[in-house]
Amino acid sequence: MHHSASLLPPPPRPFEAITDVDEVTRFAYQPQLRRTLGLWPLLAFGLVFMVPIAPFGIFGGVFAASGGMVALAYTVGMLAMLITACSYTQMVRAFPMAGSVYNYAGRGIGPRIGFLAGWAMLLDYVLVPGLLSLVAAVACTDAIPTVPVWAWIVGFLLLNTIINLYGLRMTARVTSAFLIAELVVLAIFLAVGVWALSQGRGQGFSLDPVFNPGTFTWPVLLGAVSVAMLSFLGFDGISMLAEENRGGSRQIGVAMTGALLLVGVLFIAQTWVASLLVADPATLIADGDPDGTAFYDAAQVAGGHPLATLTAVATALAWGIANSLVAQVSTSRLLFAMARDRQLPGFLARVSVRRAVPVNAVLLVAALSLVLGLYMASRADGIALLSSLINFGAIIAFAILHASVIWHHLIRRRSRRLGVHLLIPVSGIGILGAVAIHTNILAQKVGLAWVGCGIVVLIGLTLAGRRPRLSGLGA
Repeated sequence: MHHSASLLPPPPRPFEAITDVDEVTRFAYQPQLRRTLGLWPLLAFGLVFMVPIAPFGIFGGVFAASGGMVALAYTVGMLAMLITACSYTQMVRAFPMAGSVYNYAGRGIGPRIGFLAGWAMLLDYVLVPGLLSLVAAVACTDAIPTVPVWAWIVGFLLLNTIINLYGLRMTARVTSAFLIAELVVLAIFLAVGVWALSQGRGQGFSLDPVFNPGTFTWPVLLGAVSVAMLSFLGFDGISMLAEENRGGSRQIGVAMTGALLLVGVLFIAQTWVASLLVADPATLIADGDPDGTAFYDAAQVAGGHPLATLTAVATALAWGIANSLVAQVSTSRLLFAMARDRQLPGFLARVSVRRAVPVNAVLLVAALSLVLGLYMASRADGIALLSSLINFGAIIAFAILHASVIWHHLIRRRSRRLGVHLLIPVSGIGILGAVAIHTNILAQKVGLAWVGCGIVVLIGLTLAGRRPRLSGLGA
């Protein structure tokens, strides 16, 4: 394909793919972000965002909610997210740019719907870095009581912000190193856990964590999935890097699906082993896990205090640094994309020429995360409330994504691929709706109130003569 010189940025670096630059200029945008990422960094980004050891931190809550069928909850959660990833793949090929569902809905249905999708995503993305820093800070304070929670929150956010401002290549190196460390810790736990079970510790080998007819009901399963789904949130963050990957839009879809499959298998394996090592399953189901130590207690049954300490420290560092790091990256790219289209203040669209990073957006995310983390640290239900709010915001955004596939491909482009453009998105909306009904009631109220605020803001923008428009697209 011939490329006009006017479409190209000033001399491209060796790692930039000129064919991908045209994907942005097709929509009347000038390339501002630097194309540095191949398939492995994208996979690593998604895996780190989801955290291969994420169940360590919320295992007890999912165990109680599922009646002990943690592996089943994660299996259903993975299937639901794979359906969602299929819709992401369809839309990222149609609109290969930063902004994720905000851009897909805006261009697939209309700019107003895109604004509301982006607004719903903000509830998810803006809260995530604060939640991660809070969870990690609480874990670290338990280990080192002399350092208060607020100090850990400030430390984690300061470190992550410095790394992100340095550039995406530095972020990719740091997250890849953390990913390898998390996988090593997980391998140690699985090896020691299986050995302990073979020696007669815990409940012995059983398929009850996969399916237990004595405790199974659909409300129980869906309620557990609404909690377990938190572990999967982050695969969609890969789509935020569509303007920073050098392998084309197809690579984004491959990375999302691959990351989901890999992490899903790891989640199922570790929760199955941990479930069999729980010392008193009936009490855990009845009383829940208010201290969040159920997984570490199971690790202690398998390998004593050293394994319990290793898993706890790994959780703190994975959530507080690695996961928070990539969450800040994705959130800043969403703010950048919306500001570029004048749907958020313009200063958020400013990009550092030297580092190719949306600096102001990164700094705003850090500031919001700091305020939110410190406030929620003062609440007894801070972690549980934040988790439910994040899940509910994601459910709304994912449902809009599925609707965008149907509207853009089936109705507007008259696609005959009924499987991927009708059946899969309709199934996705149905599953997400069932899960949403079983989420925290307060989270439902706050989430719907947030959407209501978004509608008010949209009306205000329209009355002020700034109704949502996307570059290369009418109102």
